[in-house]
Amino acid sequence: QVQLVESGGGSVQAGGSLRLSCAASGFPYSSYCMGWFRQAPGKAREGVARISARGGTTYLADSVKGRFTISRDNAKNTLCLQMNSLKPEDTAMYYCAASSLLCGSDPRRFSYWGQGTQVTVSS
Repeated sequence: QVQLVESGGGSVQAGGSLRLSCAASGFPYSSYCMGWFRQAPGKAREGVARISARGGTTYLADSVKGRFTISRDNAKNTLCLQMNSLKPEDTAMYYCAASSLLCGSDPRRFSYWGQGTQVTVSS
């Protein structure tokens, strides 16, 4: 049974930091591209960051470059998103997702999804 379980969300003030984690199980994690997506109310789901299966290649959306860092630990089947200098526009539900395909931005490439963790940034 595939499981992706996010944790670490919460409420912070602008300028603060949060570290999101995703625990994966039930599939060959080290063979999968992993990504973080977010969705704010009334908006489309957008890709925030993704990392290749072995961790050698990462991608960050322009809106989070210089503030967010994505990392993975293939020994522990975990994915992290370190979020610094948070802004109110970062407020959204954040989802962890897994893709057996080469990393790409299209959410349809990701076959497994977590339930999400809420991040709220107040000004």
